Amino acid sequence: MKSKVPGTHILEVEVTNISKHGFWILLGEEEIFLPFRDFPWFETSPVSAILHLEMLGPEHLYWPDLDIDLTVESVRHPEKYPLVSRLMPNE
Repeated sequence: MKSKVPGTHILEVEVTNISKHGFWILLGEEEIFLPFRDFPWFETSPVSAILHLEMLGPEHLYWPDLDIDLTVESVRHPEKYPLVSRLMPNE
């Protein structure tokens, strides 16, 4: 068990529910839905990997089993961070 530094604010995070459309995380007292259409990396992931969520900083969410890290802002407002892929030409 790790001790926390006295006086530091620790923001807890947990996955509260998973459905076929996405999943919910509880960030402090705020519940946020992550739809698979906006976060496709999670759709075929094992439930245990989705549930293993860590808060690395006040704005940094991390799923270590999936090596996925997201900012809280991108989770709250995925429309501001569209999924864009640029294919590199074969050299």
